Amino acid sequence: MTDSRSIKTIVAALESGNRSAVEIVRECIAAAERTNSSLRSFITVAADHALNQAGKSDVRRRAGRVLGPLDGIPYAAKDMFETRGIRTTGGSRVLENNVPDTSAAAICMLDAAGAALIGKTNLHEFAYGATGENRWAGTVVNPHDETRLAGGSSSGSAAAVAAGIVPFALGTDTGGSVRVPAALCGIAGYKPSYGLISLDGVIPYCWSLDHAGVLATSVEDLELVVRHIAKLPPATQPGTALRVALVEGCEEKCEESVRDAFLATKAHMRRLGATFGPIELPDQSEARTVSLTIQLAETLTYHGPNLARDRDRFGADLRCGMVLGQFLSAESYIQCKRMLGTYRRAFAQTMQTFDVLLTPACPITAPQVGTVDVGFAGQTIPVGNALTLFTSFFNLVGAPALVLPVSSPGGGLPVAVQIVGSPGSDAQLFGIALILENLCKVCKS
Repeated sequence: MTDSRSIKTIVAALESGNRSAVEIVRECIAAAERTNSSLRSFITVAADHALNQAGKSDVRRRAGRVLGPLDGIPYAAKDMFETRGIRTTGGSRVLENNVPDTSAAAICMLDAAGAALIGKTNLHEFAYGATGENRWAGTVVNPHDETRLAGGSSSGSAAAVAAGIVPFALGTDTGGSVRVPAALCGIAGYKPSYGLISLDGVIPYCWSLDHAGVLATSVEDLELVVRHIAKLPPATQPGTALRVALVEGCEEKCEESVRDAFLATKAHMRRLGATFGPIELPDQSEARTVSLTIQLAETLTYHGPNLARDRDRFGADLRCGMVLGQFLSAESYIQCKRMLGTYRRAFAQTMQTFDVLLTPACPITAPQVGTVDVGFAGQTIPVGNALTLFTSFFNLVGAPALVLPVSSPGGGLPVAVQIVGSPGSDAQLFGIALILENLCKVCKS
């Protein structure tokens, strides 16, 4: 892996005059191209576009007209975000020659901030999956161990940040697709409250559950980026001792290293004065059925015309999913949509007495490439279900959720915890995440 660099570090180099945006972007492009044969994190490297943006940034800096802290900062975007003049494939052979005339709203906001897009990252085809496996574009592997998965569906975005190619990247999250790869790759990942970050110009997978998100090397960088692409107030911290909700027994559903790291994090928080209390979430087998029903119905609605025209150009897993969607009744879809309202009211009610909910991010560490089922905590389940065990429900309720890496007492592959707030509490969630990140740094030292 190349050395990870924070936005703050890059800004300092630019402000001192020691580095130019063109030099930094050129290094990022070289790293993307050098590692892509192994990591497969990028579908398209937009070298000319990125260098052009970086050159304009350098001109502005010399003239004293810097646009802000993201001016000249390189980044990458999941290939679900439309980009004017740069192909946008959705990770699918169906759109391999698709070059949009306009860019997604989030891309436009980053353009306005002066950030330099170096390329479009690889993903599970059309965001349908949590592993990042893709037979057309190649399966993204984990920078910490290239025999293991990076997770998905925002797999390339996570790998590009974890490998130090870019300091941040955009992703999308329908059931954990930002948070899962962030956790497996040892970086920070954020899914906002539903609708906080615009999905305008993002290829939809499931519009009822899709969230745009950000992956970065730190919570501080996440917040900086989000403030440029969403109306996010400055981070706020609770005025009293932190009140933390827990799902009783969740750590018992995890691999040993994940369980140990979660319990250590909980202990660190308790030493800071946090208090803990139990909350009850709906039966997760039922919630997963609700989620999958909505996903299959909506993705079939969007991709149906392409399925009829180019059936054989879709990957087998997505094609099979859409075939299943054809057998769903309108009644099933509507009933599941109604359940979203029930879940959201119940979650808002139970969170009234807490500042944040703490869970493991994933119950397992990065699985081997090709894994189908995983066994842990006395059970064997499909790998995708395992990876999203603690993430999927919070898309149903539209709650903000953030994962950040924590140290595992035994070392080894990255592990992470997840914190979740009430819908609309994103600023407070960032405040709590900053506390937790600093706490984890102190405990590592």
